[in-house]
Amino acid sequence: MTIPPRFLDELRARLNVSDIIGRKIKLTRAGREYKACCPFHHEKTPSFYVNDDKQFYHCFGCGAHGSIIDFTMQYDNLSFPEAVEALAGEAGMEVPKASPQEIERAKKQKDLYSLMEEATRWMEGQLRSAENRGAYEYITQRGMDEETLVRFRIGYAPADRQVMRTYLKGQGYSDEQMIEAGVMRPKGQDGQPYAFFRERIMFPVMDRRGRVVAYGGRILPDHLRPPDQGDYTPAKYMNSSDTPLFHKGKMLYAESHARQAATEDKPVIVVEGYMDVIAANKVGFTGAVAPLGTALTEDQIIVLWKMIPADEKVPVLCFDGDNAGRRAAARAADRVIPMLRPGQSVKIAFLPEGQDPDTLVKGQGAKALERVIENAMPLADFLWAEQTAGKRFDTPEARAGLNKILEEITNRIPDRDVQFYYRQSFKDKSWKMFGPSGKGGKTHRPFGAPKTHAEIDGTSHLRRPSFDKESLICSALLACALNYPDILEEVEEDLGALAVSDVRLDALRQILLSHVVPEGLDPQTVQDYVKKEGFEGELRALLSEQIYTHAAFARPGRDREAVLEGWRQARQVLEKLHAQADLKRQA
Repeated sequence: MTIPPRFLDELRARLNVSDIIGRKIKLTRAGREYKACCPFHHEKTPSFYVNDDKQFYHCFGCGAHGSIIDFTMQYDNLSFPEAVEALAGEAGMEVPKASPQEIERAKKQKDLYSLMEEATRWMEGQLRSAENRGAYEYITQRGMDEETLVRFRIGYAPADRQVMRTYLKGQGYSDEQMIEAGVMRPKGQDGQPYAFFRERIMFPVMDRRGRVVAYGGRILPDHLRPPDQGDYTPAKYMNSSDTPLFHKGKMLYAESHARQAATEDKPVIVVEGYMDVIAANKVGFTGAVAPLGTALTEDQIIVLWKMIPADEKVPVLCFDGDNAGRRAAARAADRVIPMLRPGQSVKIAFLPEGQDPDTLVKGQGAKALERVIENAMPLADFLWAEQTAGKRFDTPEARAGLNKILEEITNRIPDRDVQFYYRQSFKDKSWKMFGPSGKGGKTHRPFGAPKTHAEIDGTSHLRRPSFDKESLICSALLACALNYPDILEEVEEDLGALAVSDVRLDALRQILLSHVVPEGLDPQTVQDYVKKEGFEGELRALLSEQIYTHAAFARPGRDREAVLEGWRQARQVLEKLHAQADLKRQA
């Protein structure tokens, strides 16, 4: 759905950012702005600022930044259209429909959502009815109390092929709607549509907004239903087919619960089935989700990353500890590798052989599942273990073969930085496994280990930073960034490559790079935050006449273009200094 920009502008104009955010978190007035502890990461002192005049929020601690729509999307875990619709309701506005076709589609979907809600309520009632007492006793004996049944809206689909159809028809829904929603199948042997789910405990599947869109159904055990006819044996679990509301490979069971858990910094874990999710929830792992009858897909991996608001998005994928579980883990890892990005990965956890989360929790308690999650392997460690476990590498050819496989894995990672660190990680592991013991021969230093004094004082000639002109230019550029934070987006690459010799100033540079989102920020707000972080002395030295005398472009009150031109000229001088230093070293 395309939303006209004019509508979005009016929506923002009607709502104060502080009013909407203030209903979710406690705001305190701070001059022309409001401040609070950030809702998107844990902190003890407020770093989260809200500015009604400029219609944005910004957190200096984690970098969260944006408009009222961005906040609603992130805080409530909504998509863009969903956030706009929610805010439009606050403002008393109606989101315009782009075309008659979209209006009809939206009306049709709304009717299907209502149908699914009605069907779910009916099945919840069926589970508690006297004639289905056996189903209720079975599911409660499996460890589900009433609170759990209500939380997950568990119900029962009776054996009668027509009873649900009769009920929904009485509520005004047509056969065509029931078939489209997936609760009925087209005409059977008697020429009538019939219920798709029968004699099954029903697990409603909800979208991110908590609306029922599909079902999973578990067959009752043999002693609670009539004998199977002929050679037919019903599947233990059945899942809804794709519908206008539901796409099996793009959704996860219990996603709406897990999204809330992720905002509370709880781990997101992926288990195999409905009962496993519920068992994990009962012992506090409310971030548990499950695929819907298929192996984990690329779309579901993206859903997992999107539901985690933290910078480090690393859900834990849990598998059985047998050979089949390891093969499933290898297939999941294979899907994840081409999708890796900075801060986005997975961990792999294995359950004790013969156990699933449901049986593990029932038999050994919450601590047992907690240990499984805590012992989850980083993806790089799992990939290494997969290629080395049980294999011998006592020949050069075997080691070369391993290196080739690891290089092929690494080359599938699209992000160059992530690829670089995976390559180095595999080199480190190879060194630990194959490196010489140190008795004779050259000992290779593992990646990340500090250089020895011999390396520094001997053949390694380190370039010592200059503390005169080069240092002055670096200080001028930092002063410029502090006085003109709105240019950071354009000069971010320069600032990232800036080699600042002073440790404290370099830490200040890192704050600017890591935490400041430039658009619309006041210089004073940025400088106040830097001061609060303990850099008051450095701030005073940088924003001084001593710097401005040599770098007028960094002085407050300059034209933006003049500032950018001054920045470019300073960078060119710095590059010449580096080139001259390189020539001297080569002479």
